[in-house]
Amino acid sequence: MSISTPGGPERRPTVVSTGKKPAAGRPASGAKPGAGKSAGAPRPTSGGKGPRKPVTPVKVSQGRSWGPIALFVAVGVIAASIIGYGAFAAFQGSKPWEKRAADIDGIVDFREKDAKLVQGGQHQQGPIKYDVNPPVAGPHNAAWQNCMGDVYDAPIASEHAVHSLEHGAVWMTYRPDLPADQVAKLKSKVQGQEKLMLSPFEGLDKAISLQAWGYQLKVDNADDGRIDDFIKTLRVNASVEGPTAPCSEGITATGTTPRDAGAMPQQPTQ
Repeated sequence: MSISTPGGPERRPTVVSTGKKPAAGRPASGAKPGAGKSAGAPRPTSGGKGPRKPVTPVKVSQGRSWGPIALFVAVGVIAASIIGYGAFAAFQGSKPWEKRAADIDGIVDFREKDAKLVQGGQHQQGPIKYDVNPPVAGPHNAAWQNCMGDVYDAPIASEHAVHSLEHGAVWMTYRPDLPADQVAKLKSKVQGQEKLMLSPFEGLDKAISLQAWGYQLKVDNADDGRIDDFIKTLRVNASVEGPTAPCSEGITATGTTPRDAGAMPQQPTQ
C-alpha cells in the first residue's frame, strides 16, 4: 500500500532570499562565535605579522675626557698643600722663639745647662779662657766685634765676639780647611745682614759652628737647612740687652788677641 503526498509529487522546502550578504568578519547566521578558531591562538595584527616586540633603546657609549678631571684634581692637591703649609707656618710663627729654637735638631741650649754662664754684663780685660769653644756666653771684652754682616777672612778674638753675641748677633764660624765653595755659601748668608758675622776658627770638631748668646749648633756643610733656621730664630731674639743693642762701631780688626777699650778710638759700650 503506497502513501502519496497530497498535492502531487514531494515538495521541497522553499528558500526565500533576502538579498543581504553576511557582514565581513561575522559568522553566518546560525554559526557560533569563535567556531573554527583554535583556543589561545594570537589574534593576527594588520598586515598579517605576529605581535610586536618592545623596542630596546640603544645605548651609545661615550668616552670621558680625563684631561680636565686630572687638571682639576692636581689644582685641588696643590691648593690643599699651600693652605696646609700656610697653616703650619702660621702655627710655627706663633710659637715663642725659645720653643722654635728647641725644635732645631742638634741645637745645644746652654741657658738650661749653665744659668751662670749666660749672665750678661760681665766685662773683663785681657785674654779670657772659655770652656766652650767657640764660646757662646760668659765674661767678655768691653768692646764688641763689628757685626753688621761682616765677613772676616782670619780668626777674630773670642772676647770681642762674645760681646757681639750679647747684643743679639749670630756668629758663624768654620774650619780653615773648609772648601772655598762652602765658604762662599756661608758668606752669601752673612754679607750685608745686620747682627751677623763670619770668621774661621781653629780646632772645630765639625765643619761649621753657629753661636748665639747661650746657644750653639754644629753642622757638616753649608747646605744644611738648620743654618737658616738658627739665624732666623736666634738673631736679635737671643740678645740679653734688647733689639737696639748696636752692632756697628765695633772692632773690625782680626787676630785672636783682644784689644782693650782703652786702647781703641772712643766708641759706645754696652
